[in-house]
Amino acid sequence: MYVPYFDAASAAPLHPVAREALLASLDEGWADPARLYREGRRARLLLDAAREAAAEAVGCRPDEVVFTPSGTQAVHSGVSGALAARRRVGRRLLHSAVEHSSVLHAAEVHTAAGGSCTELAVDRTGRVAAGDVAAALSPDTALVCLQSANHEVGTEQPVEEVAALCQEAGVPLLVDAAQSLPWGPVPGGWSLLAASAHKWGGPPGVGLLAVRKGTRFAPQGPRDEREAGRSPGFENLPAIVAAAASLRALRAGQEAAGEAARLRKLVDRIRTRVPELVPDVEVVGHPVHRLPHLVTFSCLYVDGEALLHELDRAGFSVSSGSSCTSSTLTPSHVLRAMGVLSEGNVRVSLPYGTDGAEVDRFLEVLPAVVRSVRERLGVPAAGRETVAATAGGGPEAAPAAAAEEPGEPAASAEPAGLVVDSLGKRCPLPVIELAKAILEVPVGGTVTVLADDEAARLDIPAWCAMREQEYAGERPAERGAAYVVRRRA
Repeated sequence: MYVPYFDAASAAPLHPVAREALLASLDEGWADPARLYREGRRARLLLDAAREAAAEAVGCRPDEVVFTPSGTQAVHSGVSGALAARRRVGRRLLHSAVEHSSVLHAAEVHTAAGGSCTELAVDRTGRVAAGDVAAALSPDTALVCLQSANHEVGTEQPVEEVAALCQEAGVPLLVDAAQSLPWGPVPGGWSLLAASAHKWGGPPGVGLLAVRKGTRFAPQGPRDEREAGRSPGFENLPAIVAAAASLRALRAGQEAAGEAARLRKLVDRIRTRVPELVPDVEVVGHPVHRLPHLVTFSCLYVDGEALLHELDRAGFSVSSGSSCTSSTLTPSHVLRAMGVLSEGNVRVSLPYGTDGAEVDRFLEVLPAVVRSVRERLGVPAAGRETVAATAGGGPEAAPAAAAEEPGEPAASAEPAGLVVDSLGKRCPLPVIELAKAILEVPVGGTVTVLADDEAARLDIPAWCAMREQEYAGERPAERGAAYVVRRRA
């Protein structure tokens, strides 16, 4: 039975052209491309053709492109090589708070080795302000890392503006283009670019690193004569050929632009209809500056893991950034940096060729699935409607003017009118218990939620914004933290 696959942001299905190229190159591209005999020369021709195709898609020269065993390896090699080459200039790394974990891990290694890192904040849509980058650039800045588009919420970053700022300051910019490269070249004068083939329908195990001429670069780790010394080891030539062939096929003629426009309409349908069909939903990410195929939303009073399981049983493969779907039990660093709701989080990313009927069926199935998960957690529909009516708000309500930022201490240590003990309970239970308790206090009264689930630090302020209640701040507690909410209406 065919199951709609809506997780292309994790790994896109193998493109038919990639499959054909992979099978063909298994017969023609098995020899060592560094050898001079017939089979080696044939393999070298395939490798050179793949490099030219990839360079054309990226928008750079073929001799600026090397292939790596993964996109993560491309990021690590790019970051370490650029930082090492500019060690005399400085050891400061700038990166956004919503970068892929590969960048964050590379930053941790850099810090452990004595370097310094500055994390750039994002707004509620997940977008970095170019002005913040300009303000953070300093004479000791060695490298700036900025993804072209976010992997969890699809928000596109102002790469072209940031690249111009970096050029003016003489600082290289590394762009993680894993999510956006299938849809077109990355604009601007970036210095380094990393991508991953399985994001665009190529086989897994192929990454791409482009280092533009004039960019100082010193490869770190083991080196050999292959891939300009930037990616050691025998190339997986059949996979490389298949990856380049699929990328070229996606970008041939107007196919990418036409498919992007078609998928954007489908995503617009999801962004519009989900809040209409499902109560208490927050659609996250930038409404305009976003990838055409990706939409993310979060549902109040929903266990993310249970929601994903139920959608899977209903025949839909989606992913999530909710802490309750992760073994770390912490909310997604992307959602946390944005300050948006993390519980009941669903990321839908449509692959090329998605049928509109599949999206319609998803919208038909979703309300019942969310309702069943909420009922299982003891959140009857009537109770949710009462909370919404009492608060006078909805998913589109603006944050309360007096609300403080998540994690800030309360302005005063006034005793709470009602205390809810949610210690030891995982999301979304602390928020569910808060929603019930808020009805038991008078207007102006407070509810203090005791919770040790890391997601509560993000989800309780987000709930207040959605329900137009006042988030009065966080106080330390013997276990976890105490989150104070004041009833406004």
